[in-house]
Amino acid sequence: MLTNAPIERVYLARGSTDLRKSIDGLAVIVKECFDLDPFSPSVFVFCNRKRDKLKILQWEHNGFWLYYRRLERGTFRWLSEKESGAVRISPRQLRWLLDGLPLEQKQAHHEVKARTIL
Repeated sequence: MLTNAPIERVYLARGSTDLRKSIDGLAVIVKECFDLDPFSPSVFVFCNRKRDKLKILQWEHNGFWLYYRRLERGTFRWLSEKESGAVRISPRQLRWLLDGLPLEQKQAHHEVKARTIL
């Protein structure tokens, strides 16, 4: 999925975004509305009002990647517009979202950072 560049952070834009915006328009949203750096090793995810289309903005080396996904059936489990701005999620949660699952998977194994081998 996406490129081989390391993804350190994933940000979701709450609510809906006008997906007629291209790279420059989405980068301005990241910079001006979210007060984040669009050139950082992050992925910025935007969704339309009907929740059936996504755009993902990612900077890599010397240019932006713009990914577009349209569902033929169903919708993405997107965050409501109760608050504005962006919310940070894990790359694992992004995979769940792209698979049509909620961001919280209570049955999923929690991440373990092992320090020693038994």
